[in-house]
Amino acid sequence: MAQLFFKYGTMNSSKSANLLMTAHNYESQGKHVIIMTSALDTRAGKAKVESRVGLAANAMSITPQDNVYDLYADYMEMFGYGARDIACVLIDEAQFLTPEQVEQIAYGIVDAEEVPVICYGLKTDFQGHLFDGSKALLELADKLEEIKTVCQFCNKKATMNLRTVNGMPVYDGEQVQIGDQEYLSVCRHHWDTAPIFLSKPEESVHA
Repeated sequence: MAQLFFKYGTMNSSKSANLLMTAHNYESQGKHVIIMTSALDTRAGKAKVESRVGLAANAMSITPQDNVYDLYADYMEMFGYGARDIACVLIDEAQFLTPEQVEQIAYGIVDAEEVPVICYGLKTDFQGHLFDGSKALLELADKLEEIKTVCQFCNKKATMNLRTVNGMPVYDGEQVQIGDQEYLSVCRHHWDTAPIFLSKPEESVHA
């Protein structure tokens, strides 16, 4: 039976590279995959998934207004595919999905069409709060997998995303702010105490 997977990690944990490697593995066996990504992330250009190691692939773009099942169905009709012709649907930046879109994926593509879907994305934002899409995936996914990386300041596992502006940590602002180098992957302790390492104040802003 097909399943919904949520593979999550911090920034710089090679989530996109994992997606692209998974796509390559399927395609090298002559199997078809559908790659989707959020329209909100345009770092690699529109409708494209790209990793920091240079791997890239074209993708179907998902806006917050889209019905993801309809996008899937339209693609299948356009190319004359049946459900058995698609080995897997791969979705990058899944934290930007709406809860309704996660339901469309779970109940429509996975359960009704019996096509597995693997979603890759962040679990929490720079304040440590769940994204709406990630929360829905944690609730509905059949399998969860953490893609691990290490903290910027120590060798502990990174679990938080630290946003910086001009090299200094920030803890307030809009949840969605697309970026790359201004985000650091850190453990919980160094997320809280980052000002000590970056500016040497007397105490943490969260003490």
